[in-house]
Amino acid sequence: MNVATAQPRRVENLHTDKGKVPVYATGIVEQPWEGYGADDHATWATLYARQREILPGRACDEFLQAQDAMGMAPDRIPKFADLNEVLHAATGWTLIGVEGLLPELDFFDHLANRRFPVTWWIRRPDQIDYIEEPDLFHDLFGHVPLLMNPAFADYMQAYGQGGVKAHGVGPEALQMLTRLYWYTVEFGLIRQKDGLRIYGSGIVSSKGESIHCLESDAPNRIGFDLERIMRTRYRIDTYQKTYFVIDSFEQLMEATRPDFTPIYARLANEPSFPAGTVRDADRVFHRGTGEGWSNDGDV
Repeated sequence: MNVATAQPRRVENLHTDKGKVPVYATGIVEQPWEGYGADDHATWATLYARQREILPGRACDEFLQAQDAMGMAPDRIPKFADLNEVLHAATGWTLIGVEGLLPELDFFDHLANRRFPVTWWIRRPDQIDYIEEPDLFHDLFGHVPLLMNPAFADYMQAYGQGGVKAHGVGPEALQMLTRLYWYTVEFGLIRQKDGLRIYGSGIVSSKGESIHCLESDAPNRIGFDLERIMRTRYRIDTYQKTYFVIDSFEQLMEATRPDFTPIYARLANEPSFPAGTVRDADRVFHRGTGEGWSNDGDV
């Protein structure tokens, strides 16, 4: 691991006349908790209160129970060290502070070793409704609670191990694995006895998408299928056109057990699916109307 000893930087995407350029940082930093200002804590408190108000009845039971068990403070930015005591005792995971986006291999290596990178800085007040890259609120509020769940914690480690292997296979394998992460860890839904619920971090940390993913008629909601997901493009600039639904976290873990190398080889020459596609073979919970969809922009 690269350990940064200087004052942590706030590393964000670079905007140029040719568009957005991702900027990566590899350093591991101590959380500068004493350096957070009143605006930083107020932003956390505002976002925390807003999400906890709308998530009951929308987020899965495991997420809400885990977040309560962690003891995240509602009125100030939590200290990583305090959360680590609870998290490590529960599942052996540890939070580490980072300055921004990590290169893929660094990210995979951390997950493979049960270390979860959390961006140390939080969005500015003018970014409270939208920020392009992951910040402390997205990482900490959205991702970390489910690491308390043993099945999901194991899935995340297995994903990291698979990522290290995919990095050696090539860019097509990485693309397929990225789609799996996007449609599960970031934007996944789970089926409970009382209906569909959210577990994806990109949804639970967003007020608008927390409502849209379950209550809008526009998106598709389709049953989890590993190879189908690996072939499905996604959206980074709007709400998702399609959400994939798992039956349990154990299902995710079982899907990750096999060696993906033969799958990568088999799918290498298969065409990808546009984000809004519904196929005859899909297990469809809801076929979306497509209202408001853009015809381009899938990645």
